[in-house]
Amino acid sequence: MFFSIIIPLYNRPQEIDELLATLTRQTYTAFEVLVIEDGSTLGAKDIVMSYQDDLDIHYYFKENAGQGFARNYGFEKAKGDYFIIFDSDCLIPSNYLELVKNYLYEHHLDAYGGPDAAHTSFTPIQKAISYAMTSVFTTGGIRGKKKNAGGQFHPRSFNMGVSRKVWEKVGGFVITRLGEDIEYSIRIHEAGFKIGLIPAAKVYHKRRTSFKQFWKQLHFFGRARINIYQFFPHTLKAVHFFPALFTLFLIFTVLANLFCSIFAVWFNWLLLIYALLIFIDSLFENKSIKVAFLSIIASFVQLTAYGLGFMEDFWKKIILKKNK
Repeated sequence: MFFSIIIPLYNRPQEIDELLATLTRQTYTAFEVLVIEDGSTLGAKDIVMSYQDDLDIHYYFKENAGQGFARNYGFEKAKGDYFIIFDSDCLIPSNYLELVKNYLYEHHLDAYGGPDAAHTSFTPIQKAISYAMTSVFTTGGIRGKKKNAGGQFHPRSFNMGVSRKVWEKVGGFVITRLGEDIEYSIRIHEAGFKIGLIPAAKVYHKRRTSFKQFWKQLHFFGRARINIYQFFPHTLKAVHFFPALFTLFLIFTVLANLFCSIFAVWFNWLLLIYALLIFIDSLFENKSIKVAFLSIIASFVQLTAYGLGFMEDFWKKIILKKNK
């Protein structure tokens, strides 16, 4: 099996350097790498081409149109039997391709996704953010699961593979952001192809380096869920409302404390218990008091940012029916 690894890139030269370094250490070597520079002002051509002695690597520059369409550009240039998509802020374990190859031979999948985890080299904030995005105590708990409260498993584009057959029949991404990977995987499923999770095919996903950046990203994700709803209304599940409900609960708690409501004590206790559960779970997972404390902040940021983005576009696009 020959893989084509497709990486969209926008103004992240340091990240692509780190990612490509991990690809040079793959135990399975039948692959090519296509880096699609999507109109970056901080070009990475020299960095990419410095790996041409170690990798079958190809660099392309195109006008900025967003990551979804950059991946489509890569699909058109790819030679592989199977296309693998990574985000530029990922680090790939050395046995990743070998694991995927073996799994695909044993369990046929037309498209797959894999989970993400925190690398030991990540900063405490990055580890806390990774926890929030994968924990059972947040909506991260529905990611990287074969079956979950969010419905059918949908691969995410930071760690996603599709066969050439899928691309030839379904095509590529039709939207370039706001949930483009989920929209794509729904179309793959509706075309009759088999999609699944490869549990061992994890990547180390750096995500964001500050809570401010994380807030912006998750606010965007909340809006993306409403964008997906407009394409496929049946995919909106009860669990997708949880961040919005949590956000409203947090607002009511603040108001209850400000106005000395009799409910304030109960609301405060519920929040304290929830925060303690996150702290204990993260401490068990990360073996760090600092990361455990930061995980509380990251989890609250994740839920409130997503919740506000979700409510914002729910009100604007569904209630008011404004699509701009």
